[in-house]
Amino acid sequence: METLQAILFILVFLIMALSMFFRKIPALLALPVMAFLIPLIGGVSLNDTMQLVIGQGALRLHRAYTVMLFGSMLSVLMQKTKVAENLIKKGAELSGDNPWIIAVIMLFLISLLFTTLGGLGAIIMVATIVLPIMTSVGIGPLTVVGVFLFGLSIGGILNAGNWAVYVDVMKLPVEEIRSFALLMFALAFMTALVYITVQLYKDGHDLNLKKIISYSLGFIILALALFYLLNRSGFAEKPAVQNILSILNTGFKSGIGLLLGGLFLYNVIRMFQKKSPDTGVHWSAFLSPVLPLFLILLYSMDFIAAFICGLIYALVATWKKGSLNVFIKSILEGGAVVMPALVMMLGIGMLLNAIIGPGGEWNAMHPEGWPVLNVLRPLMMAITPETPLGFVVIFTLAAPLALYRGPLNVWGMGYGIAAVFLASGMPAGAVMGLLLAVGQVQGISDPTNTHNVWLANEMQQDVQKVLWNTLPYTWSVAVVGLIAASLIFY
Repeated sequence: METLQAILFILVFLIMALSMFFRKIPALLALPVMAFLIPLIGGVSLNDTMQLVIGQGALRLHRAYTVMLFGSMLSVLMQKTKVAENLIKKGAELSGDNPWIIAVIMLFLISLLFTTLGGLGAIIMVATIVLPIMTSVGIGPLTVVGVFLFGLSIGGILNAGNWAVYVDVMKLPVEEIRSFALLMFALAFMTALVYITVQLYKDGHDLNLKKIISYSLGFIILALALFYLLNRSGFAEKPAVQNILSILNTGFKSGIGLLLGGLFLYNVIRMFQKKSPDTGVHWSAFLSPVLPLFLILLYSMDFIAAFICGLIYALVATWKKGSLNVFIKSILEGGAVVMPALVMMLGIGMLLNAIIGPGGEWNAMHPEGWPVLNVLRPLMMAITPETPLGFVVIFTLAAPLALYRGPLNVWGMGYGIAAVFLASGMPAGAVMGLLLAVGQVQGISDPTNTHNVWLANEMQQDVQKVLWNTLPYTWSVAVVGLIAASLIFY
């Protein structure tokens, strides 16, 4: 019975995933259909499917799409007050006219930020600054989305917060995780450089390959050195160094706080001064899209609260006759702009509940676990590879199962399946290598990622087109990563 259920799971997944992949069915419909059929096949009752999967699932990502709404409001306000337009002009003036250099610098900065940042709110804040700069030098919208996704995923590889599962569950030493993560970083960064070069050529830019190769080597060496230092433990953990860093951190936060408060008061005073309506954008308004990022990084402020502070600051810094009407319109239009992405997230939440269960009180009342996962565990144990070659071949072919919340998606069944592999005798290091390698397919290409949905929506691109565009590169990274993991850990 369980074998038949597992086969039906795979058939439903493949049919719906391929239908989305080839654009036969929009994801807006396919995701809820998958979410409805999968638990029914797994033995969940119709009532529980409707209540726990469809009903509660629609609310699962409520924080993500609420943050997205406020981020969109700030983005629309930046456009209506012409702050974004002027920021693009300034960015184009400062960055020069070499789109390859600009794309790689943005890739590097995004990667650096997301070694510590995480979540859709942070992505929206960084994207509000970075996307217009890349667009201003003629980089195509699809390429812009791809560069941002590569940077986001590369930073995530070295985000120590993402290593907790490997330390806590797999009992791997941090040094072993770090060394493999640095290897994966190098592979992903080099692939991203190839992606940028190919995409810019497709966008119609003239490229000097000799300079690109020399610049690439320099960027890779610099990035590896910097990220290694950032993730190196020891010196910074000494008590004396910690005390010095704490004092410097407190002083820096206080200084920035006084500066931000002073700028806000300065703009409040400007509001009450008589001035011509055609005064243009004041220089202090350029802080508006960056302000939420400062508040999150320095003061650990809640994402929604940070966006509200950004909205209020932008209103004050751009104040002139009619500003309040523009502010209200931006709030209303901000919701309309992200509505397609928001509806997509409803389906993603349903699919998450369908695959990994509703959690919370349900888990406490049912210690036997979610039926869907229970059906899949024996199948996963049966295909656990015992040799390095089997490891590479099986997971190279299975890499696309990281898409659409499939079995290898760490935000779907991935960590649960990893636990099954671990229990069936696969080396812990190989399980980590599997998740980090195949994770690049999921992190960059998966159309059901909330950040993919938001970025595609922001740049007016089809999220399935982003999948087609990036999958050859991410699959390649996964294959090389799997080969490296098989050589190191088996």
